[in-house]
Amino acid sequence: MINKSSPIPIYHQLEAYLKEQIENSSLHADEMIPSEREFAERFQISRMTVRQAINNLVSDGYLYRQKGRGTFVSKQKVEQALEGLTGFTEDMLERGMKPSSRLLSFNTIASGSQVAHQLQVAEKDLVYEIFRVRLADGIPMALETTYIPIALVPGITEDNSNHSLYKYIENQLSLKISEATQEIEAAIARKPEADHLDIAAGAPVLLIMRTACLQDGTPFEFVKSVYRADRYRFIHRLKRDQ
Repeated sequence: MINKSSPIPIYHQLEAYLKEQIENSSLHADEMIPSEREFAERFQISRMTVRQAINNLVSDGYLYRQKGRGTFVSKQKVEQALEGLTGFTEDMLERGMKPSSRLLSFNTIASGSQVAHQLQVAEKDLVYEIFRVRLADGIPMALETTYIPIALVPGITEDNSNHSLYKYIENQLSLKISEATQEIEAAIARKPEADHLDIAAGAPVLLIMRTACLQDGTPFEFVKSVYRADRYRFIHRLKRDQ
């Protein structure tokens, strides 16, 4: 498994071996991996080389450390293709995961300038502000603040806001959701965000802003989300124009 004659650095070879073990489920989520000493003895390589490979895998999110216990396999990231407009609930169900939400606050507020601009309403028009932690299989995945114009989408309550809003809009109000514009950027978690997402302050996160529209082009939703970068990644398939 380790070819010392290869031009590929030994720590890269060990990384590749461990990644393969994780991706083919030979090593399972939350399973402790062998110690640096055990790897060094098994492959007849230095512990410094082993440490470099493991450090890289920790940085890449494949492994995590627990002080005084050892190094463990991380849960694999949820992948979302940037090719269709779906809600969080739909995304998780499609991946065989159980979606849920923890409602932090539900308010009716007067829209500020940014929200009014995104929703194409007048400033101070009333909107719902729904602040939730979104979870998959009980694990916090994202911190989400959603703004919806009351005049366009009436009848949202504290109870139904904690379920799939897209299902409510399409099934209960018979409105057709069409498309969205989404912006994604990298950031680090601030303390309040980190507390809700069960990560360390300063951990990498993805900031996402999305404005979704109905079939006639009317914006019905503006969402600000903070996603855990260690649990979520986005995939965008690109085609070259012919």
